[in-house]
Amino acid sequence: MELNYHGPWTESDAPHSDVIMSCRARVARNIAGFPFVNKASERQLQEILNISRQVLLGGGISEGMFWIDLPQATARDRHLLVERHLISKHHAASNLRRGVAISGDEALSIMVNEEDHLRMQILAPGLRLSHVHRLIDEVDDAVEKSVDYAFSPRWGYLTACPTNVGTGIRFSVMMHLPALKITNEIDRVRRAAKDLHLAVRGYYGEGSESAGDFYQISNQITLGRTEDELRMELEEAILPRIIDYELKARKILIERSCSLLDDRTHRALGILRSARLLGTEEAMKLLSRVRLGVHLERLKNVDLEKVNRLFLQIQPAHLKLHIGREMDSDELRAARADIVRQTMNQG
Repeated sequence: MELNYHGPWTESDAPHSDVIMSCRARVARNIAGFPFVNKASERQLQEILNISRQVLLGGGISEGMFWIDLPQATARDRHLLVERHLISKHHAASNLRRGVAISGDEALSIMVNEEDHLRMQILAPGLRLSHVHRLIDEVDDAVEKSVDYAFSPRWGYLTACPTNVGTGIRFSVMMHLPALKITNEIDRVRRAAKDLHLAVRGYYGEGSESAGDFYQISNQITLGRTEDELRMELEEAILPRIIDYELKARKILIERSCSLLDDRTHRALGILRSARLLGTEEAMKLLSRVRLGVHLERLKNVDLEKVNRLFLQIQPAHLKLHIGREMDSDELRAARADIVRQTMNQG
């Protein structure tokens, strides 16, 4: 696989990109006449795979679509796709017949035989939920011209997980909330999210922990609400409140703990510019503090897009691809420190 560091996490001038790194719209669909993935036979899974590949690569879906048979891919390449948020950890680790179709710009990915027959998603930088909603609708309509979806007039789109029944759509954002974490106010977001029926997950979604002060927030309910209602509530009512929480926490840090803030951000920058060994978690934490310092104008002459890109480049599979070979944990820590040090000393 070729390296592409220009995904939705690198742009620094997208709407609300100081708090929201990227946004996503994802739909779950199943092909009528086939059992759900967990009940399908090997023959049925292969038939679903064949139908999906033909439809997705047949033109009319997106420019430059390419296909990856995951059982044939190396472990490194499967992990690479997870790190780019193009497939889930579950899809990477599964032993079923499965694949993924990806657009040339990596904004669109369609997992086949994950939890549902089709999991289609659009990624974009910043807060652009209306944009990704429109694009995923276009993809969904294009696919439906060639296959019949499992659909109930009463329940809507039928999915393997009951929480996806109805519209089958999930809107999510990757939020960078370092000030709320530093001020011990992150639980405020978790409580508010629970009351509003939102899911708060880690950097790699369901089952993952927060890394680099990134949190993935999405709607949990899809039944009984229209797609527009779900998107508008998240985009116009809920997310502005969370963004406001984070920005107020940043203002408090400047007003009440300026020396502490400057020490943390400058110390992080100093370590990144000189370290010879870095673990993933440590590097993510230090990059998070530098990103905060740049946005608050406490750090000068630091290229924000390079910082954003490093969150991806320091991940294990990307490092292995960059170096061109497998590495043990110590070699990974040294390679990570090398690429961070070289990048951060360039400005």
